[in-house]
Amino acid sequence: MTAPAPPTPQAHGSAPEGAGSGAGPVARSVAGGWTGRARAAAVRPWLLLAPALLVLAVLLLWPLVRVFLFSLQDYGLREITTGEPNWIGLGNYAEILATPELWTVVLPNTVGFAVLAVAGTVAFGTAVAVLLASLGPFWRTVTSSAIMAAWAMPAVTGTYVWVWIFDADRGVFNDVLMSLGLLDDPTNWFTNRWTFYAIVLLNVIHHGFPFVAITVLAGLLGVPKEMLEAAEMDGAGSFRRFFSIIVPQLRQVFAVVIILSTIWDFKVFAQVYLMPGGAGSNRSVLNLGVWSYVESFGQNRYGFGSAIAVLLTVLLLVVTAVYVRTVLAEEER
Repeated sequence: MTAPAPPTPQAHGSAPEGAGSGAGPVARSVAGGWTGRARAAAVRPWLLLAPALLVLAVLLLWPLVRVFLFSLQDYGLREITTGEPNWIGLGNYAEILATPELWTVVLPNTVGFAVLAVAGTVAFGTAVAVLLASLGPFWRTVTSSAIMAAWAMPAVTGTYVWVWIFDADRGVFNDVLMSLGLLDDPTNWFTNRWTFYAIVLLNVIHHGFPFVAITVLAGLLGVPKEMLEAAEMDGAGSFRRFFSIIVPQLRQVFAVVIILSTIWDFKVFAQVYLMPGGAGSNRSVLNLGVWSYVESFGQNRYGFGSAIAVLLTVLLLVVTAVYVRTVLAEEER
């Protein structure tokens, strides 16, 4: 009788028989578990953000949609009373673009003022931030808290203060100029387009510079002192250190304050509307925001005013997108 052959020894490290067939389902189960966990981890942030996104959609997205729908209608008192829409397509937009006042008054006032206001606010706020950074911790805190009072002041209150300063009859500015012999009679500074917007510019810069100052100050305090000390030892002056070291370090900070200032200054309303003549009686000082309001609530042309508001929104998006794209392109170099 022939003896049975001995079993073949397994190679070192090889899996026993039957292991291969059982490993597949186990591995797939483990992999499926990790896939489910990864999917849950990816979905969890959106679930947490869902309430806030829903609120934003209700408060922001839906009003934007409604304004756009109004802009496609000849919407006035009759439509409000009857509730029947009068769709005219792009008729309001065609009328706006065909209005000479848009190109000669409204758009130059809006864009020109926004450029000067953003430049002035960022420049003055940055200068204040540099001065604050040079103070000690105690006085820096006291001064920062004091200048934030200007930012906390409502735009309506600040505008009335500036109106009082430049008032033709009781204004401090006229009194000072006449006491110095620079004026013989009181001057109404609100009737001229240029002096009107000069006062608005002072108002907006005064109201907006604290935000820029505090934001830039936070960035300045984060700049490594070693870099500034090394540059000073190499003979770099204050301006050279600022533009060669500080500005590149704070590029992201400046991008944020410029974008926000651009949005705020393009759609400035109260500082223009509350000035004498700014509510529409002086047509030479209209900007897009006030023009939209005057046409909507002064002339009861809600569709036409909505179309102006949509154009202002598009203009803001274009300007912001161009600036963001420029900043990103500079970072990639």
